[in-house]
Amino acid sequence: MKKLVSLLLALCLVLGCCAALADDVVPGKGMEDVDPALLAAAQEEGELIVYGSCEEEYLAAACTHFEELYGIKVRYQRLSTGEVQAKIGEENGNPSGDVWFGGTNDPYNECAKDGLLMAYEATNAKHLTGAQYRDPDGFWYGIYKGILGFMVNTEELARLGLEAPAGWDDLLKPEYAGLIWLSNPSTAGTAKLVINTMVQMKGHDEAMAYFVELDKNIQQYTKSGSGPSKKVGIGECVIGIGFLHDGIYQILQGYDNIALIIPCEGTSYEIGSTAIFEGCEHEAAAKLWIEYALSPECVEGADEAGSFQFLVLDNAEQPAAVQPFGLDPENVIDYDFADAKENTSKYVADYIEALGGAHDGRFKTE
Repeated sequence: MKKLVSLLLALCLVLGCCAALADDVVPGKGMEDVDPALLAAAQEEGELIVYGSCEEEYLAAACTHFEELYGIKVRYQRLSTGEVQAKIGEENGNPSGDVWFGGTNDPYNECAKDGLLMAYEATNAKHLTGAQYRDPDGFWYGIYKGILGFMVNTEELARLGLEAPAGWDDLLKPEYAGLIWLSNPSTAGTAKLVINTMVQMKGHDEAMAYFVELDKNIQQYTKSGSGPSKKVGIGECVIGIGFLHDGIYQILQGYDNIALIIPCEGTSYEIGSTAIFEGCEHEAAAKLWIEYALSPECVEGADEAGSFQFLVLDNAEQPAAVQPFGLDPENVIDYDFADAKENTSKYVADYIEALGGAHDGRFKTE
């Protein structure tokens, strides 16, 4: 009996300390409705491991601020969406990380279908501006939206006597041979989105025929989706396919020789997401991260970190840097996320087969 009483007293002391710790914390903007018990449980765990597929600067800023707010030690690693998908697939329910942050949505949907993500009904999901910005069962939540398009080096095009491509079909013109960069669908969610976009716009067989022709003009397939944008300003890449917010970042770094193009036939968009890995070690801290990621406290920090995607929360301010560029985040096709969820892996396999295998030196994995 004495042992039982001692154990109960010790438990009360622990719970009291956790409650006091939570009470001392200012939760942050947009976190006022989060359950204090979740905060206490997360702080008791004391640690979180984040795999981030957004840009390194934004990942570091978000993780550092989470640690400052809640006193929870955060370890993070930047990996492409394809790398995260492969890693947690191999770990199969025993993940070395707790949460996934950033990066385009199609790999998240594939992982959800494979049972690799944990469902969680987030309190802060009420601030999402549309039902398309979350998984219906809570396997992932959107935090930003990025528009797919082209970034071109205007100086190089002028030197070569070429006009900029206006749309997807223009990219097949023979004069663009060796001038175009795209990312590798084996490592980058951006390339998977390009594949899905063409399938949805053209139909499966016509899309595969399109990629065979486009391949004739591709100089390099980069490991990361943002890879092409980083080489346009310096002229190494003349036409880069990717997300236009990556081009905005390069322009703001001083590369005023970059022009942004929204394809005239239409384009699609990514939903940059966040999710919990099924079987993660720090479940409470992971759930607290989801609430944090769905708050202005987190997403408004993207602007200062050089990530200029459109935000999808009704209580967050859009990044000021994107305003002068006049991009319309609603001027996109009605992207079929259900089809992407079911068929992305097949479409990527068909794409690689159509190209005769992605094994030459242009397909970068490092």
